[in-house]
Amino acid sequence: MEHRVLSYGSLNIDRVYSVPHMVRPGETMSSTAYNEYVGGKGLNQSIALARSGMKVYHAGAVGSDGEVLLETLKEDQINIEFVKRTQEKSGHAIIQVDDSGQNSILLFSGANFSILEEDVEGVFDHFESGDILLIQNEINCLKQIIDLADKKGMRIFFNPSPFNEDIFNLPLEKIDWFLLNEIEAQQITQMEVRDDDLLVSILKEHFPQANFVITLGEQGSMCSMGDKLYRQSIYPTEVVDTTGAGDTFTGYFISSLLETGALDKALDVASKASSISVSRKGASSSIPYKEEVKND
Repeated sequence: MEHRVLSYGSLNIDRVYSVPHMVRPGETMSSTAYNEYVGGKGLNQSIALARSGMKVYHAGAVGSDGEVLLETLKEDQINIEFVKRTQEKSGHAIIQVDDSGQNSILLFSGANFSILEEDVEGVFDHFESGDILLIQNEINCLKQIIDLADKKGMRIFFNPSPFNEDIFNLPLEKIDWFLLNEIEAQQITQMEVRDDDLLVSILKEHFPQANFVITLGEQGSMCSMGDKLYRQSIYPTEVVDTTGAGDTFTGYFISSLLETGALDKALDVASKASSISVSRKGASSSIPYKEEVKND
């Protein structure tokens, strides 16, 4: 059975500055390099899904400067018929990448927050039970998107990033899968928990209907589904740029889970793909193809 994945998410232009360290308050610093890439968590996750072998439909919005974003999606055979064109500026991000490969990101929503309720209704007219929805927190109308996907009987994967208080106004009881890093897991439970097993237990108490994937940085990742808990270590590599690594993990995890149904396999493949991603510069440009992940 071929799975159809609707990735309803952001489309950004990433402006990336290489710096010795993150700029401090009151500090003026010259960057050592500047690059411009296409990005946004929505676009990155759509590309990761497509490169891992999924049939992907992207929904969202771009501005008058967003043709490069659409062309990038088309290059990976992603369906763009549900991307709205507006006269606003497209979303963009200002990204600092320091000498250790860590990043700091400032987002401007732009066209990503121009989605209307009628736009959402028009998109979901084309999807049905058994289809997959993947969303993040970089677009508006999320409540309606979740409600309509649930009404259709779609499986809903939610990456609540970037995290803010608006997330608590969403119908989170309708989410099937939460995809979180360790900080986001603590934020969504509103508890500071250092023990990973305890964190999973608390997540289950808050959202008993859901399954969870938690990335733990150098400590790897873990996945909870029902009474099963799987752990996965990282694949060590030289870190060049961590931008987009989490999105790569998300796309490959979902793809492998849908393809094999095996949680341990999905975690392993996602970990391998994200390790390739951090060894390269850029966000979407760093996402590996399925053949690379298999052969790595």
